[in-house]
Amino acid sequence: MSSTWRRRIWWPAAGLLTLVLVAVGGITAVYARLSGNVRHIEVTEQDLGATRPPKAPTTAINVLVVGSDERNGKNAKYGHRISGERTDTIMLAHISPNRDNAMIISFPRDSLVRLPACRANPGKYLAGQTPHIGMINESFNSGGIACTWKTIESLTGIRIDHFVKVDFVGFKGMVNAVGGVEVCVPQPIDDTKALLHLPAGRQTLKGEQALGYVRARYSLGDGSDIGRIQRQQMFIASMIKKVMSGETLTNPARLYGFLDAATKSVTTDPELTPGVMKDLAESAQGLTAGQIRFITVPWRYSLSQPGRVEWVQPQAGALFRLVAGDKDAKGARLRGGQIKVARSRIEIEIRHTAARATTAAQVAAALEQRGYHIARVREVGKPAPETTILYSPNGQTRVPTLARDLLKSRSVPVQEARTSRLVLVIGDDWRGLKVKRVTDSEELTGFDATQDSCAT
Repeated sequence: MSSTWRRRIWWPAAGLLTLVLVAVGGITAVYARLSGNVRHIEVTEQDLGATRPPKAPTTAINVLVVGSDERNGKNAKYGHRISGERTDTIMLAHISPNRDNAMIISFPRDSLVRLPACRANPGKYLAGQTPHIGMINESFNSGGIACTWKTIESLTGIRIDHFVKVDFVGFKGMVNAVGGVEVCVPQPIDDTKALLHLPAGRQTLKGEQALGYVRARYSLGDGSDIGRIQRQQMFIASMIKKVMSGETLTNPARLYGFLDAATKSVTTDPELTPGVMKDLAESAQGLTAGQIRFITVPWRYSLSQPGRVEWVQPQAGALFRLVAGDKDAKGARLRGGQIKVARSRIEIEIRHTAARATTAAQVAAALEQRGYHIARVREVGKPAPETTILYSPNGQTRVPTLARDLLKSRSVPVQEARTSRLVLVIGDDWRGLKVKRVTDSEELTGFDATQDSCAT
């Protein structure tokens, strides 16, 4: 295949990337077959209500991407059967007017938000949604994709143009079709709930393992949904690189297998037609993985409902206004140039004594909120008199970023180590984190799809 193919592959998330690839299939018979695989659900103006956000005065496109946690049919083995269907993953893909950059915003499913009214759909046994404060992923179970669409619009002020839904089984098929996706596992995993058993290190995950990896929650990091979002973002970034690489694009059998598996796994709105996808794909010239960025809505743990998260203002509102108005997110970077390595590129292991277990959990949550990746929270027997950052030669450049967030710490090199991960030892002199500045909006920068999950 020619290099023209590579220039046209631009979609920022697995489901969206798939649809555009279908649109540029080239061969009429294959194109028709793949297009016929896609299922559709209509979302009407009556579903979305009369007071929708205004469309941005540009040709930018916003696509809602959800991962379904339905446990029926082929998905039944991924947990006991529950009534209805919830969104295991909620993302919003914003594609620029010139199709030369894209931003993927992740919404934590544990977000405690004000949910809007959604009408009932008796034909699908959906009771509808009454206005109330609840978890963001309730909307899908109450009113389906239309209610989730309306919820995201009402919360963000961003007008959504299309949606894509991906299910468990389809996700596995996409991963298998490209020969697996490479990730870096910081420590051995033995998670029966996620059907996941992996050794530590860099490795290529296929179907069942890949699904378990992006869904695992309690066996990795600090067990939070935020940690899972970070893994999902990194996995999708790695998958985008694999699909956009010559390894896939120059292999007709592999490319077709990916397209066939992906189109069978997605459901979209009827307006996202093959013709629309083809026009979008052909208008995208030169978009690279480095121009696809991943961002999580700024958040903090809820003070009123433990285990839930709340969005942080004014940072969340600033992010939404950037997207709604189709503004360049790079212009919103208000942090100074002192931080050489972004928090999103730093992986941390936290060590503590039994007496400091509660403190360690709070520290892990606070650091994850600021954008760090928490690889592990580990109890050790021997107390440390001083709070210490341990680092190897490969992790030295990351130390100033973490040190600037701590009220008191010392840094100690471990010359024989080779990992870039930092180890934060909570000592007897622990004083906490510095107050985060209002102008510190690093969470708006996120990371791009070229990131190596082992390099973090």
